[in-house]
Amino acid sequence: MKISELLKNNTYPGRGIVIGYTKDGKKSAIAYFIMGRSVNSRNRVFLENGDDVMIKAFDESKLSDPSLVIYSPLRVLDEKTIVTNGDQTDTVYEGMKAGGTFEGALRTRMYEPDEPNYTPRISGIVSKDGYKLSILKYSQGTCLRETFDYEPLCGTGHFIHTYKCDGNPIPTFEGEPNAVEIADDAASFAKEIWESLNEDNKVSLLVRYTDNETMEKETVIINKNK
Repeated sequence: MKISELLKNNTYPGRGIVIGYTKDGKKSAIAYFIMGRSVNSRNRVFLENGDDVMIKAFDESKLSDPSLVIYSPLRVLDEKTIVTNGDQTDTVYEGMKAGGTFEGALRTRMYEPDEPNYTPRISGIVSKDGYKLSILKYSQGTCLRETFDYEPLCGTGHFIHTYKCDGNPIPTFEGEPNAVEIADDAASFAKEIWESLNEDNKVSLLVRYTDNETMEKETVIINKNK
């Protein structure tokens, strides 16, 4: 289904990752968005940093706690692109650079220590050969680690997000990632997602399309703070 159908009536899916491929199969596609309810969470922007993307505080004077809100959501390692909702981006990057695996790197991490929400850590990795999505979430006092491994399917991707919906505490995402259509170009996909996110809570969005042969990259970033 279209990702807009999944987002338009959900006021707070939290942070979300989409990974898939264009209809012609020539490009891999990544989308990552962040939302926020607090001043600290809303005070952020995405910035390109070479091939990578980083998060910075929009107004440094309003940054109260950088530990869970400032990180690099997207990093490129050779022909692989890593995207996550926290500083586990660096954990995966360094682990795989040293010869380890995506799953092995994430085995050293767990959900975020923000009781009572225990926000899940969601992560993804994509190359021309396929992609994986992971969620590390609180479950009965321990950390449940789930990884979903997908082969390339033209025009299709999968969407995972941290929260099922708004609440107090906020309920954690459940089940498998949702299959969604991938737009043919990055600008159209970014527009569809951004316009579907709740106006009050959306903060920033990045969309990255990568040519699987040339590794040429196209990035669209939308920040609510300008």
